[in-house]
Amino acid sequence: MLYIRHTSTDFSRNDAGMKSYEDCAGQRPLTDKGRDEARAIAGHLRRLGIPIDRVFASPFCRTMETAMLAFGKAEKTADARGGPLQADDPKRYDALRRLLSEAPAKDGNNVISSHGNPFFALFGAPYLAEGEIAVVRPGGKDGYAHAGRIRLEDWQALK
Repeated sequence: MLYIRHTSTDFSRNDAGMKSYEDCAGQRPLTDKGRDEARAIAGHLRRLGIPIDRVFASPFCRTMETAMLAFGKAEKTADARGGPLQADDPKRYDALRRLLSEAPAKDGNNVISSHGNPFFALFGAPYLAEGEIAVVRPGGKDGYAHAGRIRLEDWQALK
């Protein structure tokens, strides 16, 4: 499982005016740099021959766009962001935990395109940077285990 925090965004804008997940104008968007970063990740995945199976994406426009540019597909689901429950609900991340523990259906890797906060809530510090990918293996005591991270600047060194 690859868990990616969306690529670079425009922090001068926020989600406060968002009316719905489809309201991209009311959300913090990807920057041109963020779009380039997502396309670069796609190129590195091809270069390294990393197969992708399913791609789950938080319904925010920036996570959907990151998924489409980097992986060429996206299944929109609130489960990828921690679900629609209140922030203080202890079960908020149960659906995300289920996604993280799901083995791919075929020879490939599942992907979650999401945000930094849900990952931090489940795995703790350090916080994922924009565009950073965490490698998560199904199994372990929680149903999944954190196996490593790939920062944007690390891709060139991977062979």
